[in-house]
Amino acid sequence: MSSKPPRHVHKGRGATLNPANRYADTAREDIDDGWDNLEEPLPAPATTLGIDTSRTVIAYNDSPDVGFDRSINPYRGCEHGCAYCFARPTHAWLGLSPGLDFETKLFYKPDAPAQLERELAARAYRCAPVAVGINTDAYQPCERKLGLTRAILEVLEEARHPFSIVTKSALIERDIDLIARAAARRQAEVCVSLTTLDGELARRLEPRATAPARRLETIRALSEAGIPVTVLVAPLIPVLTDAELETLLEQARTSGAHAAGYILLRLPHELKTMFRDWLHTHAPLKAEHVMNRLRDCRGGKDYDARFGVRMRGTGLYAELLRKRFRLAHSRLGFASVPDLDCTQFTPPAKDQLRLF
Repeated sequence: MSSKPPRHVHKGRGATLNPANRYADTAREDIDDGWDNLEEPLPAPATTLGIDTSRTVIAYNDSPDVGFDRSINPYRGCEHGCAYCFARPTHAWLGLSPGLDFETKLFYKPDAPAQLERELAARAYRCAPVAVGINTDAYQPCERKLGLTRAILEVLEEARHPFSIVTKSALIERDIDLIARAAARRQAEVCVSLTTLDGELARRLEPRATAPARRLETIRALSEAGIPVTVLVAPLIPVLTDAELETLLEQARTSGAHAAGYILLRLPHELKTMFRDWLHTHAPLKAEHVMNRLRDCRGGKDYDARFGVRMRGTGLYAELLRKRFRLAHSRLGFASVPDLDCTQFTPPAKDQLRLF
């Protein structure tokens, strides 16, 4: 039996499909017409960068499931290519696929730092903590070249505006100087997500993300710099990764994480079909078991988008996961996420005032 991956699996990419987005009028399906050499791998799709023409940088929300009402996402799409990413369906808004398009066709806003200054300087603006990199990772590979996230953090730090960051990338260590200065004023915290400690599984689930062991080193580096670090076990995937819950928390706590949380796997919109295909491609013997347990937590459905239940699920299996997390959280002595200080915020000077 051949050990080669299926031909539609691209090395270094997480998606096994590139489905049409839900707003498209038509859909295409690959077929074997007998002319292709199925032994030859498909060429690896290249990553492209386009310009995001959004008029604003800060996005606002009123979700009761998250602890913030505003966020900044330096990039649209994410080259990490995580097969489970809940943000994949957002690429439909750009007329693109949540599959390979999401991880190969990226967009960024070159003038984001200047636009952020204008928004913070607006007379009507009221300061509250802003979450950076919530939809897609602010420290994905292209950030190493573009430096857009660092430029945004420079604006926030200079204005003494509180912020939090969610990432799974060791590249955040580059910006420890900025984040540590803000943290010393109780104006910054970082959340590092961990899915599994199994390197082989991580390569298939999160092909271009930082390796799990390296993320633990990042937690340690941030913590030693005086930056509050939360470990987020996310997503928690029934059968595939949930057995690691306690070990992930223990390793993160040993590395210096002060707080912890978890999120059950979410499969909105096109992601339902995409993740099922990923399971049948990479974990065929567990595929049905994973989906059955997930449905146990989602009222018999692949996903339940209701506020209040979408992050943790419901039912006996979800309650078991909740109890396991609470016991480990208490045993390991995790604290609560600290409140960030908004009282020191100093709006940026308007452009015309900088002449004097």
